Amino acid sequence: MPRRTDLRSILILGSGPIVIGQACEFDYSGVQACKALRADGYRIVLINSNPATIMTDPEMADRTYIEPITPEVVAKIIEQERPDAILPTLGGQTALNCAIQLHDMGVLEKFGVEMIGAKPASIAKAEGRLEFRDAMTKIGLACAKSQLAYSMAEARQALDVIGLPCVIRPGFTMGGSGGGIAYNLQEFEDICARGLQMSLNSEVLVEESIAGWKEYELEVVRDKHDNVIIVCSIENFDPMGVHTGDSITVAPAQTLTDREYQLMRDAAIACIREIGVDTGGSNVQFAINPRDGRMIVIEMNPRVSRSSALASKATGFPIAKIAAKLAVGYTLDELDNDITKVTKACFEPTIDYCVVKFPRWAFEKFPTADSVLTTQMKSVGEVMAIGRTFKEAMQKALRGLETGRNGFGNVPGVPHCRPEECNPEAIRPHLATPRADRIDWVRAAMLSGMSVAEIHDYSKIDPWFLDQLQELVAHEIELVAACRQGLAKLPAELLRKTKRLGFSDRQIAAACPGKVSEWQVREHRKHLGVVPVYKRVDTCAAEYPSFTPYLYSTYDGLSAQGPGEDEADVGGDRQRVLVLGGGPNRIGQGIEFDYCCVHAALALRELGYQTVMLNSNPETVSTDFDTSDMLFFEPLTHEDVMNVVDRIQPRGVIVQFGGQTPLNLARGLQDHGAPLVGTSVDSIDAAEDRELFSKLITKLGIDQPPNGMAASAEQALAVAERIGYPVLVRPSFVLGGRAMEVVYDRAGLESYMERHRSFSEDRPLLVDKFLDAAIEVDVDAIADGEHVAIGGIMEHIEEAGIHSGDSSCSLPPYSLSEGLIAEIANKTRQLAKALRVVGLMNVQWAVRGAQVYILEANPRASRTVPFVSKAIAQPLAKLAARVMLGETLQQVGVVERLEPPYFSVKAPVFPFNKFQGVDTLLGPEMKSTGEVMGIGERFGAAFAKAMVGAGNTLPREGKVFVSVRDEDKRMVLPLVDRLHQLGLEIVATAGTAKALQNAGIPVQRVFKVHEGRPNVLDMVVNREVRLIVNTPSGRRERNDDRLIRSAAATNRIPCITTMAAAAATIQGMESWLRKPLEVRPLQEYHALVR
Repeated sequence: MPRRTDLRSILILGSGPIVIGQACEFDYSGVQACKALRADGYRIVLINSNPATIMTDPEMADRTYIEPITPEVVAKIIEQERPDAILPTLGGQTALNCAIQLHDMGVLEKFGVEMIGAKPASIAKAEGRLEFRDAMTKIGLACAKSQLAYSMAEARQALDVIGLPCVIRPGFTMGGSGGGIAYNLQEFEDICARGLQMSLNSEVLVEESIAGWKEYELEVVRDKHDNVIIVCSIENFDPMGVHTGDSITVAPAQTLTDREYQLMRDAAIACIREIGVDTGGSNVQFAINPRDGRMIVIEMNPRVSRSSALASKATGFPIAKIAAKLAVGYTLDELDNDITKVTKACFEPTIDYCVVKFPRWAFEKFPTADSVLTTQMKSVGEVMAIGRTFKEAMQKALRGLETGRNGFGNVPGVPHCRPEECNPEAIRPHLATPRADRIDWVRAAMLSGMSVAEIHDYSKIDPWFLDQLQELVAHEIELVAACRQGLAKLPAELLRKTKRLGFSDRQIAAACPGKVSEWQVREHRKHLGVVPVYKRVDTCAAEYPSFTPYLYSTYDGLSAQGPGEDEADVGGDRQRVLVLGGGPNRIGQGIEFDYCCVHAALALRELGYQTVMLNSNPETVSTDFDTSDMLFFEPLTHEDVMNVVDRIQPRGVIVQFGGQTPLNLARGLQDHGAPLVGTSVDSIDAAEDRELFSKLITKLGIDQPPNGMAASAEQALAVAERIGYPVLVRPSFVLGGRAMEVVYDRAGLESYMERHRSFSEDRPLLVDKFLDAAIEVDVDAIADGEHVAIGGIMEHIEEAGIHSGDSSCSLPPYSLSEGLIAEIANKTRQLAKALRVVGLMNVQWAVRGAQVYILEANPRASRTVPFVSKAIAQPLAKLAARVMLGETLQQVGVVERLEPPYFSVKAPVFPFNKFQGVDTLLGPEMKSTGEVMGIGERFGAAFAKAMVGAGNTLPREGKVFVSVRDEDKRMVLPLVDRLHQLGLEIVATAGTAKALQNAGIPVQRVFKVHEGRPNVLDMVVNREVRLIVNTPSGRRERNDDRLIRSAAATNRIPCITTMAAAAATIQGMESWLRKPLEVRPLQEYHALVR
């Protein structure tokens, strides 16, 4: 049956900024939907607040609204655009919740908008805890024993029935937000209070704990004719008790018998039918008691989920695209399989390989956070690896994480822990308590002699997985023994077996005596013919030919006769260009770099090149099967990249778009024959090497803060004494401000160096004079080696000292003079020419008074490129890719637009609500996970939109708490007066209250935390204040401030910690309160600058 013809215009809801629990997998899903539905002739209206996504490129939809995803804003867009339907199932929980609110408000009915993909009743039945339990009971499927609560009193009554330990699951949330496992009454009270607050409908389910059970997921797709297929089965390596987003997962499920799988399959199909999702994809989660085989349904997501992206990449089946097509009337038997071109979408995928997903966490950014993994998700990214066996895939996943691991263990035969920690008694607690490093302790346990049965007893990890890992450990011992005579004496058959088991060249090198390098291992194995082959992801286990070159490497089939069958088609006359992606998302390197990689692939395809992508991130658009002409799903390591280079013989390799990950590989790749294009490695090193960079900018007459480099603690202290405190210290060659701190005295510097010892002659510590009270400015530029064009100049709203990724910024600058803007632009051009930049460059400047200082230069893509591209209506990454392959700026048509006739503001989004008790004070180390964009004719309007998009509710009434350090009191007076003029009540602690009273501003005095009760902390916890302005002060006050900021994050109260941000926020509030919100599509803004 053909598509629906009664629908002409469809509104697609995006997922907003990247947050823990909802990452760029929904950019991938949304892009698939936009492309599929536009190809069918529908007029697509899109709303998403995230500028870093491919989805919000103006070419993806007919009308693209970069606006906050709130019911009020979406209602305005509906009134303006009058769509026939709204599709909310591809934008995560954000889109689903917003659609339900629009339905409940009567907006959809008022404007005749049909909800497609999933009906409101189906969403309510799946998301409402009571409704879902009743639905499962109706069809004979068991759920965990549970009881609903809508208040703390009801929660306590539920506890009397369920008992401890118990699981608390809030309704209508994502990533397990607000939930957890309670082992005692205090934990129960804390988690329930938080869960009730975070739930859209103030609902929590108090559920019996089934921690230790085995967990599975099935990805299910159903059409309107009740055709249902299971796309993929996924098994969690970690048992129940760890959120599936924080668990290692394996596809297909490895430990189910066929009978168990068929029972689970039947249950999933019954579940999707009962819930009523009749046009799209769903995710159904199950738990099985390993003792007696009892199976229960945990939950169902009536939408495309995080696991849907993983299942799509694991099987090659484009779930989001198919779901979008089903939502407009197609059926599974009408839709083609894009991989085989001959089968239909109603064929269930079958795979003859193993896929492992491994999460990546950012606990190093939040050292005071609880690192125990529970039912609330905490990971910020993930890596996916494909191998012919679980062992091979697991090894590839571990080295793909980019956390210093070379596989399952770095040095064969040697555990990761110190000798005193590597005994069974010390290891057992690490097995029993799941943390990010539990996999390392499993290996340590095996090396210490603990049995698989004992490790299972403590970890509850299935014995089958442990047996597989035990085989790897046994082979380590064999490898070390064989390597004692040196690499040259390593038997060829043992080397082949080692590679079949997934061991990396680095692991083999570490097993050899002496200083053997991975490059020597590579040369030796190539000499012996030990090279990988590439297999296709084909959805059908080779039953039909595959026409899409979506490839993974394997050594399976390797023998003395040769490497086996290779399915990579490298014929044809078109030259190939290899683009290296950014690997797993992390704080400091996220979706912005994937955006640049995708644009590079699109640009090079337009130039006639065969584009090749190499990446390991299953969440991204870059790893979609049709983004490039060839896709290699591989770890980003020297070994894996050079294997691909050897196989495809590219004309060029692009390393500047994937963030620091490919840049860190650049020198090794170039030295071993990879043809890098764009800015030279020497120029990149010149920008990173402080000594070379200082000489260059001195020659150019560009000022920089006094600075120095240190390879030892003594050198660092000497530099600091010479330039004077405060100083900014950081390691070289890092991204996201990793381990960057402002240090105010010698004791602080000594403490820093005690905590961060990883600096040396090769990786020196950088020590700069900290410029207090300076304005930071970011510049993105593009150059062709001779000419330079400024893409955008962004003024940071927070003062220097806060990482650029954590600071809001405005394009064009909202307070800098034309003279300063021109000076910054000219000096950026000078520097780009001196560095011979070919492609993109980002430069960070500080302005103090009339003086301009350079902070750093990065001759690569920056995280601001997508934002700038949308602000100035020019695809900078796309243009840069063409320049890198030889075109000039004139040929690609770059136009400088330093001051577009509207303001664009980028605002960061933080994960503090996932890490209870952490201080939200910002500094030079980046902590944000995502960003939003606000656009308006005036700065205030743009900033207000960005704040609301980032989840900060700007108060229209109520109380504002103000407490600032002495040096800020004079500056805060006019700002607080403006708050008073807006009708808000002011509350302040003694010192600030006195200053406000002296200025004639009405204020209510409140105790500091240590002064008595009730105090300001009580007011925050009771949510009596709607906004907090709090700049850090003395030591005792600093502890008070930390408690206030932490409580504000927990209770979702906006908390501002700098005067510049306070001024901008108040300007935004004035715009928000005094003028109705205006919504305009990006295409209309872009028309103003063309």
